[in-house]
Amino acid sequence: MTDHIVVEQPSAHQGVQLIRFNRPEKKNAFTRAMYRTMADALNNANTDANIRATVFLGTEGSFSAGNDIGDFLAAATSGSMGEELIDFLYALVRSEKPLVSGIDGLAIGIGTTLNLHCDLTIASDRSQFRTPFVDLALVPEAASSLIAPRIMGHQRAFAMLAAGEAFSAEEARQAGLIWKVTTPEAVESQTLAVAAKLAAKPPEALRIARELLRGPQQEIIARIDDEARHFSARLKSAEARAAFEAFMRR
Repeated sequence: MTDHIVVEQPSAHQGVQLIRFNRPEKKNAFTRAMYRTMADALNNANTDANIRATVFLGTEGSFSAGNDIGDFLAAATSGSMGEELIDFLYALVRSEKPLVSGIDGLAIGIGTTLNLHCDLTIASDRSQFRTPFVDLALVPEAASSLIAPRIMGHQRAFAMLAAGEAFSAEEARQAGLIWKVTTPEAVESQTLAVAAKLAAKPPEALRIARELLRGPQQEIIARIDDEARHFSARLKSAEARAAFEAFMRR
């Protein structure tokens, strides 16, 4: 486990497992070790009857700045997204318990797309959602190219995933990416409260209802794999390396 991810057990949160991103000095950018810890926590929740829901929270002003750019540079050499990231994406899809996220501030890259796999998301009114994949000479990930158009429609999904346009919290709510907008001070308490309500519901009925709403997993897994093939190929491209190096010089 890395201390950049703090996993709090359900005994402290009324049946809710809390996964807190804890790398504020890097705006909670995710490393491979962080992906591994999160994947393990999600997979463990599937077999732990005491866990009725899982919550994702960041730190003040930053949910997540996305993937650590240093890891991207290392991945550009190997040409692989890394098994830790893929395992985390699979764990999101295969989670048998409700997923709830609370966002304050920056939600960049996978900091945005992981919320497509959450059942309820509450964001502060100062939150910003952006996916600069194409700007980094990459392509969308986390099955966002499949899920986002279904939720938002083609135009909004294209604006976010291809054009790299930033969405405010209210624009994200109108697009269906998030559920509610609140104040920065209320994000954590409201997120934990709604997760606790879910945790108190009949678990088997909630599981079935959730599966019916989310649809077949295999289609989403297949899109994750398809995106990963393109993503890995792009990582090895000259334009991606140039984009990463330019980012590092900023």
